[in-house]
Amino acid sequence: MGRTYGYVRVSAADQNEDRQMIAMRERGVKPSNIYMDKQSGKDFNRVQYLRMAGQLEEGDLLYILSIDRLGRNYEEIQNQWRILTKETGVDICVIDMPLLDTRNGKDLMGTFIADLVLQILSFVAESERVNIKKRQEQGIAAAKAKGVRFGRPEVEMPLEFPKIVKEWEKKKISFGEALQKSGLSQATFYRRLREYRIMNGMIS
Repeated sequence: MGRTYGYVRVSAADQNEDRQMIAMRERGVKPSNIYMDKQSGKDFNRVQYLRMAGQLEEGDLLYILSIDRLGRNYEEIQNQWRILTKETGVDICVIDMPLLDTRNGKDLMGTFIADLVLQILSFVAESERVNIKKRQEQGIAAAKAKGVRFGRPEVEMPLEFPKIVKEWEKKKISFGEALQKSGLSQATFYRRLREYRIMNGMIS
């Protein structure tokens, strides 16, 4: 009799994994055998997944709540499923999709049906990932068209910046004092200094 494992994945640190954890406990998976990643499902380069995969042996059983918790990349889901079930000899049970339980229907027809369902669901999972990315890109483009700016806000040049520069250039104040008076970081100070000199025709 093999061991029983559970794999849980959420896309971000602030997402809730409770539903998946409850499903694992209901199926008697030991807490020590539950592996959880908090990152995107675009590929399988995940610390806990790889750690779990290294523990799995022939005859073990792996529970996942739904196919998109395993991943969202069509080809990689197919490849990982093949590695786990065919090469390692692990059984996989997708809780939300009873047809994807490799313990059942190990005959040719059962395997065909399971493979067909897997292909459909993994395709749907990747399509959703692509659509989410497309909607994000469209949303960002629409926001930019409305004048919304992304990233860190630009630090404006202080009104007294010309006076501070002159004092610094005449060595009346140190560079550290110039930074303190302007409230700028070193990199931003030099950037604003260059802009100031360009505006005043001091360099080409």
